[in-house]
Order: sequence, then C-alpha cells, then structure tokens
Amino acid sequence: MLRLLQERPHPDPASFIGRGKVRELSLACAELNIDLVVCDRELTPTQVRRLEKELGTHVIDRTQLILDIFARRARTREGKAQVELAQLQYLLPRLTGHGVELSRLGGGIGTRGPGETKLETDRRRIRRRIAAISDGIEAVRARRARLRARRQKSAVPTVALVGYTNAGKTTLFNLLTDATSAVSDALFVTLDPLLRRVRLPDQRELLISDTVGFIDRLPHALVAAFRATLEEVRDADVLLHVIDASAADRERRVAAVHAVLEEIGADIVPCVEVYNKIDKVERAEQERIEAAGEASVAVSARTGYGRDALLGRIMEMLGLATETVTVSCNPAAEEGRRLLAWIYRHGRVITHTERRSRAVVEAEVPKRGFAAFRKSRAGAAGTACRERRA
Repeated sequence: MLRLLQERPHPDPASFIGRGKVRELSLACAELNIDLVVCDRELTPTQVRRLEKELGTHVIDRTQLILDIFARRARTREGKAQVELAQLQYLLPRLTGHGVELSRLGGGIGTRGPGETKLETDRRRIRRRIAAISDGIEAVRARRARLRARRQKSAVPTVALVGYTNAGKTTLFNLLTDATSAVSDALFVTLDPLLRRVRLPDQRELLISDTVGFIDRLPHALVAAFRATLEEVRDADVLLHVIDASAADRERRVAAVHAVLEEIGADIVPCVEVYNKIDKVERAEQERIEAAGEASVAVSARTGYGRDALLGRIMEMLGLATETVTVSCNPAAEEGRRLLAWIYRHGRVITHTERRSRAVVEAEVPKRGFAAFRKSRAGAAGTACRERRA
C-alpha cells in the first residue's frame, strides 16, 4: 500500500492535490500496479474525474469508502435501506454529463432533440428511489417514536451507548445485558440499534440501547440517512460515552463523538464517560482515569471489570431513588392484583401479610416508577387500595 501526504494552504479546485503531486502519484500507481486510490477527504465530482483521467485508475473519496463499509455491514432490512439512501444521496450530484447531452424533445418542427438521455433517466429513477426509501424510513421513525412514548409512559428509563467506532460498545452492551450480539475488531459492525432490558440488583429495570459507531467527520449523508437510528440517542435518559482507553488518539476520538452528538442535538443529554479496555493501559494511566471523578468510570468489557461500578453510576444519573411504602389492597380485586404484581416485579418486598381478605405489603419501590403507576391507575386503584409511606 502506498501512502502520500501533501500540505497545502487550500485544495486544488481541479484535482484536490497539486499538479506535481498528481504526476508523482501517477508514476507511483503505474510502477506499483495500483488499481485503487483513496483520498481521505471528500472530493467533488470534477476532482474525481480529473484524478481518474490523470492516474488511469479508480478513485474514491473518504465518504464513498465509509459508505462501502456500511453497505458490507448492513444486515437488516432497515439498515440496508438507510445505507442505500445515503449512497443514492451521495451518487445523485455525481452523475456525469452536461450540456447538449441533457437535451429533451423540442416543441416544434426542427426542434426535436435526441430525446431523453440515459443520464436524465438515471437521475429520475434515483430521485424516485430516494423518495420511496425516505417514506419507508419516516415510517420507521414514527414507529420508534411511538415505542419511545410507550416506554416513557411506563417509566422505564433508557440508557444509550455511544462512542467512536470499534470502542467496544457492543462488548459492553453484552456485558450489561447478558446478550450475545455479534462483536468484531472491525469498523461499524453495529448499524441497527439493539435494545435490551436490564434488571438491576434491587429488581428495578432499565433499557440499554447499542447504536452505530461514530467517526471523525461523519458524512452528512449518513447523519441524514441514519436520523431514525440516531434519534434513539437524542431521546435517551442517559448516554454512556464509551471511550477506547488504549487508543493513541483518544482525545481526537472523544472530540469527534462530541461533535456528532452536538450535530444531532444530543449534547444536552446527561452523559457518563466510560473508559473501556482499561486492561490494556498502564497502571499509572488506569489510576489517573479512575481518579478523574464521578463523570467517568473505568471498565473492561472483555473481563467484566467495573461492571457494578458502572451500573451504580447509571442509577445515580437516572435518579432511581427508592422509597418504602406500605399498601393495603384486596388481592381478589383486579386493581389489587395489578398493584401486587407491579410491586413484586419492580420493587423489593419486605413483608406481606393477609388480614381479613386484605393484603398488607411493605416494600421498597422506585419513586419514579411507583408515581407513574399510581397516576396511570388513578381512580380505579383508589377504590381497591390504600397506601402509606414509611
């Protein structure tokens, strides 16, 4: 693999790099029999055509490379649709052909052109396909919005994993949820959001979501296409920013993630910095990270180190405070059964006694969840149940 760098005050409008560097690269491609050139910047259609003509080889830019990787990783129907939308939005302005090639049928004698060209046909087909995919993704957004509203109504908090690609988000997701999602030491393995329920030691529950990895200068076409997926991040109660503690360019990656979060409007969501792969750093660096304060937690998703500390920090961030209540209800009535079922599912029962067809239960319950339950059953539950706080 050949790698060339050039420092310029601004890109060459015709070929991105200077004429001398183009000639140098052309000779190198011919000598090494190179058949693909990748530019680590986004190129204009004119620059791509000029470079391909001068170099005699295929040229792609950074955005096209990322789109190709996404296309290889997409597995679900939704993921493939989002990648295809991004690819088509990238391709549309890059279709070649101008001037007389675009002539249409004329309106009078002697004015008939050659008719609609293949370029015009391709553009119309692409626009039609973009509209169809966009409609499908809008339906996905609407469905996810309804699901999020339902989760919020049930008072189950959501925690979203975000971070630079290959930071270990899915491995951490598997550790926290006991899931078996596919992991790999590769870029963009996870494209579709994964959502799993986690039961805490005190029987309370929360939802953890794994999302697509971010990257420096994430193409705008991808941000737009994956809007339905990224909204899961924006609407989460807490973000876990997973950071590869062993990465040499760790600070640059952190800044890249912050930039994407700001772009999608998720920079105001409470966030915990999770330094993953802590087992791969020197002891002194590990101690420095662990002493950074409450805003960060050091973990190793591979070994399980720091799992309990991370769950404790999540509970603090979510404000999952508990209260002790004593409720009295008729277990034979529907509302009484609903209440007892909710307490046993979400709380920790201290005592349960039966007195004259009444059940008296003392339990430790989550304030937020119990308040939402009482509100949802207001009126009906009041006739069958009585409660008092300890």
